[in-house]
Amino acid sequence: MTDDQSALERLSEVAEERGLRICVVESLTSGRLASTVGAGEGAGNWFAGGVVAYLTDVKERLLGLTPGTDPCSPECAEQLAENGRRLFDADVCVSTTGVGGPGPEGGHEPGTVYLGWATAEGVGHRMLALTGEPVEVLDDTVDAATRLLEFHAEAIRPAGPRRGGAAAG
Repeated sequence: MTDDQSALERLSEVAEERGLRICVVESLTSGRLASTVGAGEGAGNWFAGGVVAYLTDVKERLLGLTPGTDPCSPECAEQLAENGRRLFDADVCVSTTGVGGPGPEGGHEPGTVYLGWATAEGVGHRMLALTGEPVEVLDDTVDAATRLLEFHAEAIRPAGPRRGGAAAG
């Protein structure tokens, strides 16, 4: 069993037990994180969904990114996570942004990745300096983002408010 599988299994368990609502916002990973999280046990009960916004102007319009914010920065990652959390009325949101490679982009080296996180208690980020081919950078980003979701879900006590509505499958 990989660390990613363990984190997803624990995230599923914690979210289900505590009635949490989880979401993701992705740029770098182009939907791979949502696909991973959505495969979690019982995700229809706790995974609110995700937004994939690759272009900066879309991030600005859809997710409220402050115009002029570097798309490969801690500020971008944090704004995406916080605004995604609000959009989905979620307890935990993690965002991904950065440069997958193979070459540099916008003055940032390939493998420069920022994960943003947001809960009702706060907002923050984690910087990753990854190596390897673009597919390896994306895989490592999804693994780290899944672990970050699990970590922040574990920290929520008590569980988020109950919400009405039927679960989607």
